[in-house]
Amino acid sequence: MAKIKLEYIWLDGYEPTQNLRSKTKVEEHENFQGTLAEIGNWSFDGSSTRQAEGGSSDCLLVPVAIYPDPDRKNGYLVMCEVMYADGTPHPSNGRATIDDEDDDFWFGFEQEYFIMDTKTQLPLGFPVGGYPAPQGMYYCSVGGKNTHGRKLVEEHADLCIAAGINFEGINQEVACGQWEFQLFAKGAKKAGDEIWIARYLLDRLTEKYGYYIEYHPKPLGDTDWNGSGMHANFSNSTLRTCGSKETYEKICEAFRPVTKEHIAVYGAYNEQRLTGKHETASINDFSYGVSDRGCSIRIPLMTVQKGWKGWLEDRRPASNGDPYKIAARIIKTVKSAL
Repeated sequence: MAKIKLEYIWLDGYEPTQNLRSKTKVEEHENFQGTLAEIGNWSFDGSSTRQAEGGSSDCLLVPVAIYPDPDRKNGYLVMCEVMYADGTPHPSNGRATIDDEDDDFWFGFEQEYFIMDTKTQLPLGFPVGGYPAPQGMYYCSVGGKNTHGRKLVEEHADLCIAAGINFEGINQEVACGQWEFQLFAKGAKKAGDEIWIARYLLDRLTEKYGYYIEYHPKPLGDTDWNGSGMHANFSNSTLRTCGSKETYEKICEAFRPVTKEHIAVYGAYNEQRLTGKHETASINDFSYGVSDRGCSIRIPLMTVQKGWKGWLEDRRPASNGDPYKIAARIIKTVKSAL
């Protein structure tokens, strides 16, 4: 028998942006294989996370995905949905709203973020009381003058890969101290699970560096610095195989009348980022175009070159958006066009 550390992870009920919460359950197992079938539900005090009243505070944690925890001996990361005591989904449970039971939808999320110094409360590379050199030399840079935080970013990538997450890449972004990682998964729920686990690993890792991660889409305010997004690349069997420009345009047009519904779940304070500047479309407009990073939805050039077989990229989701809610809304709109 071995002691197994199970880190149950969930999203709280804070608005407008939910936070990750977690706690550890230690269990004895013999020949533990790391599967959901081997573990059970748990509960937590929902009155401490804005998910219940004190007089009836128990909420259920129902495991939906499990990954090895590469930073703990005999450890596992357990992503959970939050349920009421009767087993129905809590309103904070965005995962339960995803209509993709057959995993026909594939998602690739590009998670941007700023690494912040806990002492200065500024992005790495920013001097106290001023600004570093303007944007231009930070994007995909190398060298100590323009590149800040690489040690943490590389360690995070290794942790995600060791955990079995389908981690696809990293790069420094346009602003100083800003980075991005990319994940891809077949199935909207799995894509959301892996983004949240990757965020958890990143946030936990900062504890030993004296940093924290800023997911706000425009942390530097109304300045000439890029904000942070979480571009959502998506496809289903139709987009992957149709070979039809008309079908692509029909799907894109389906997004136009529900622009507000998408923006409502694409992350708080996104109006500060979607200004029509810094590689964004205005939050008040809707547009799409081939290879156009200034549009709401970009039709990748590779999709066109392959005979209109591929995917679309919604560039509007903010870095603090919930991938579950983003995926659920995209799926609903795409299905309305078919």
